[in-house]
Amino acid sequence: MPLYENVFIARQDVSSQQVDTMTEEFTKLVADNGGEVAKTEYWGVRGLTYRIKKNRKGHYVLMNLDAPSDAVLELERNLRLHEDIIRYMTVRVEELEEGPSAMMQSRGGRGGRGERGDRGDRGDRGDRGGRERDARPRDDSPRQTEGAADEKPQKSETPKSDTAESESAESVKD
Repeated sequence: MPLYENVFIARQDVSSQQVDTMTEEFTKLVADNGGEVAKTEYWGVRGLTYRIKKNRKGHYVLMNLDAPSDAVLELERNLRLHEDIIRYMTVRVEELEEGPSAMMQSRGGRGGRGERGDRGDRGDRGDRGGRERDARPRDDSPRQTEGAADEKPQKSETPKSDTAESESAESVKD
Protein backbone atom coordinates (compact mmCIF):
# COMPACT_ATOMS: atom_id res chain seq x y z
CA MET A 1 0.00 0.00 0.00
CA PRO A 2 1.14 3.58 -0.56
CA LEU A 3 2.58 5.56 2.35
CA TYR A 4 1.39 9.02 3.35
CA GLU A 5 2.11 11.72 5.91
CA ASN A 6 -0.90 13.72 7.05
CA VAL A 7 -0.69 16.86 9.18
CA PHE A 8 -3.77 18.65 10.41
CA ILE A 9 -4.23 21.80 12.46
CA ALA A 10 -7.09 22.06 14.95
CA ARG A 11 -8.44 25.32 16.37
CA GLN A 12 -6.59 26.77 19.36
CA ASP A 13 -9.63 26.87 21.65
CA VAL A 14 -10.07 23.09 21.46
CA SER A 15 -8.54 21.21 24.40
CA SER A 16 -5.70 18.73 23.88
CA GLN A 17 -8.00 15.90 25.07
CA GLN A 18 -10.43 16.79 22.28
CA VAL A 19 -7.55 16.76 19.79
CA ASP A 20 -6.59 13.28 21.02
CA THR A 21 -10.21 12.17 20.54
CA MET A 22 -10.25 13.58 17.00
CA THR A 23 -6.99 11.78 16.24
CA GLU A 24 -8.46 8.49 17.49
CA GLU A 25 -11.57 9.02 15.34
CA PHE A 26 -9.43 9.63 12.25
CA THR A 27 -7.27 6.59 13.07
CA LYS A 28 -10.39 4.42 13.32
CA LEU A 29 -11.67 5.85 10.04
CA VAL A 30 -8.44 4.90 8.24
CA ALA A 31 -8.52 1.41 9.79
CA ASP A 32 -12.16 0.90 8.73
CA ASN A 33 -11.20 1.71 5.13
CA GLY A 34 -8.39 -0.87 5.01
CA GLY A 35 -5.45 1.24 6.13
CA GLU A 36 -3.20 1.58 9.13
CA VAL A 37 -1.87 4.55 11.06
CA ALA A 38 1.76 3.70 11.75
CA LYS A 39 2.50 6.65 14.04
CA THR A 40 0.80 9.76 15.44
CA GLU A 41 2.61 12.75 16.93
CA TYR A 42 1.03 15.64 18.77
CA TRP A 43 3.21 18.69 18.14
CA GLY A 44 1.33 20.93 20.55
CA VAL A 45 -0.11 24.41 20.17
CA ARG A 46 2.02 26.40 17.76
CA GLY A 47 1.65 29.85 16.26
CA LEU A 48 0.44 30.14 12.70
CA THR A 49 2.41 32.20 10.21
CA TYR A 50 -0.73 34.09 9.26
CA ARG A 51 -4.32 34.11 10.48
CA ILE A 52 -6.50 31.27 9.21
CA LYS A 53 -10.24 31.59 9.81
CA LYS A 54 -9.57 34.17 12.57
CA ASN A 55 -7.13 31.85 14.41
CA ARG A 56 -3.55 32.77 15.27
CA LYS A 57 -2.57 29.44 16.87
CA GLY A 58 -3.49 25.81 16.42
CA HIS A 59 -2.94 22.25 17.64
CA TYR A 60 -0.67 20.40 15.17
CA VAL A 61 -0.93 16.61 14.70
CA LEU A 62 1.10 14.35 12.37
CA MET A 63 -0.18 10.94 11.26
CA ASN A 64 1.94 8.48 9.26
CA LEU A 65 -0.41 6.41 7.12
CA ASP A 66 -0.05 3.08 5.35
CA ALA A 67 -3.36 3.12 3.52
CA PRO A 68 -4.99 2.81 0.10
CA SER A 69 -5.90 6.03 -1.70
CA ASP A 70 -9.62 5.52 -1.00
CA ALA A 71 -8.95 5.59 2.74
CA VAL A 72 -6.90 8.78 2.37
CA LEU A 73 -9.67 10.42 0.31
CA GLU A 74 -12.22 9.54 2.98
CA LEU A 75 -9.91 10.89 5.70
CA GLU A 76 -9.48 14.16 3.79
CA ARG A 77 -13.24 14.43 3.26
CA ASN A 78 -13.81 14.08 7.01
CA LEU A 79 -11.04 16.58 7.79
CA ARG A 80 -12.67 19.04 5.40
CA LEU A 81 -16.09 18.62 7.05
CA HIS A 82 -14.87 18.75 10.67
CA GLU A 83 -15.53 22.21 12.10
CA ASP A 84 -12.53 22.19 14.46
CA ILE A 85 -9.97 21.48 11.72
CA ILE A 86 -8.45 24.65 10.28
CA ARG A 87 -6.10 23.12 7.69
CA TYR A 88 -4.74 19.74 6.64
CA MET A 89 -2.16 18.44 4.21
CA THR A 90 -1.49 14.92 3.00
CA VAL A 91 1.73 14.06 1.18
CA ARG A 92 2.68 10.74 -0.39
CA VAL A 93 6.16 9.58 0.68
CA GLU A 94 8.50 6.80 -0.38
CA GLU A 95 9.06 5.57 3.18
CA LEU A 96 7.84 6.55 6.62
CA GLU A 97 10.24 8.14 9.10
CA GLU A 98 11.36 5.98 11.98
CA GLY A 99 11.59 7.66 15.35
CA PRO A 100 10.55 11.24 16.09
CA SER A 101 9.85 13.62 13.22
CA ALA A 102 11.93 16.71 12.50
CA MET A 103 9.48 18.89 14.43
CA MET A 104 9.89 16.80 17.57
CA GLN A 105 13.67 16.73 17.24
CA SER A 106 13.88 20.53 17.08
CA ARG A 107 12.50 20.92 20.60
CA GLY A 108 15.97 20.77 22.17
CA GLY A 109 16.61 24.51 22.44
CA ARG A 110 20.18 24.51 21.14
CA GLY A 111 19.48 21.72 18.67
CA GLY A 112 22.09 19.32 20.03
CA ARG A 113 24.98 21.72 19.41
CA GLY A 114 26.02 21.63 23.04
CA GLU A 115 28.52 24.07 24.44
CA ARG A 116 30.63 26.15 22.17
CA GLY A 117 34.08 24.72 22.66
CA ASP A 118 35.88 27.35 20.62
CA ARG A 119 35.06 30.07 23.16
CA GLY A 120 36.74 28.48 26.14
CA ASP A 121 36.00 29.45 29.73
CA ARG A 122 35.22 33.12 29.91
CA GLY A 123 35.17 33.18 33.68
CA ASP A 124 34.14 36.36 35.43
CA ARG A 125 34.59 39.06 32.86
CA GLY A 126 34.35 41.74 35.55
CA ASP A 127 35.69 45.20 34.77
CA ARG A 128 37.11 45.27 31.31
CA GLY A 129 39.61 47.97 32.25
CA GLY A 130 41.73 50.10 29.98
CA ARG A 131 38.75 51.87 28.48
CA GLU A 132 38.34 55.29 29.97
CA ARG A 133 35.84 57.26 27.98
CA ASP A 134 37.25 60.67 28.99
CA ALA A 135 40.70 59.75 27.74
CA ARG A 136 39.58 59.79 24.12
CA PRO A 137 40.41 62.92 22.17
CA ARG A 138 37.26 64.79 21.26
CA ASP A 139 36.82 67.51 18.72
CA ASP A 140 33.40 69.04 19.27
CA SER A 141 33.92 71.77 16.69
CA PRO A 142 32.32 71.24 13.27
CA ARG A 143 34.68 69.89 10.68
CA GLN A 144 35.52 71.98 7.64
CA THR A 145 37.26 70.96 4.49
CA GLU A 146 40.19 72.97 3.25
CA GLY A 147 39.18 76.02 1.26
CA ALA A 148 35.54 75.82 2.28
CA ALA A 149 35.92 78.66 4.80
CA ASP A 150 37.31 81.05 2.17
CA GLU A 151 34.43 80.65 -0.28
CA LYS A 152 31.22 82.63 -0.06
CA PRO A 153 27.92 81.14 -1.13
CA GLN A 154 27.02 82.20 -4.64
CA LYS A 155 23.70 83.67 -5.63
CA SER A 156 21.41 82.17 -8.19
CA GLU A 157 22.13 83.22 -11.77
CA THR A 158 18.49 83.55 -12.85
CA PRO A 159 16.64 86.40 -11.17
CA LYS A 160 13.04 85.82 -10.29
CA SER A 161 10.63 87.92 -12.21
CA ASP A 162 7.71 89.35 -10.28
CA THR A 163 6.35 90.92 -13.45
CA ALA A 164 5.52 87.58 -15.06
CA GLU A 165 3.45 86.56 -12.06
CA SER A 166 1.64 89.87 -11.88
CA GLU A 167 0.88 89.80 -15.62
CA SER A 168 -0.69 86.36 -15.39
CA ALA A 169 -2.76 87.45 -12.37
CA GLU A 170 -4.06 90.49 -14.30
CA SER A 171 -5.06 88.37 -17.29
CA VAL A 172 -7.17 86.16 -15.03
CA LYS A 173 -9.00 89.22 -13.62
CA ASP A 174 -10.11 90.36 -17.08
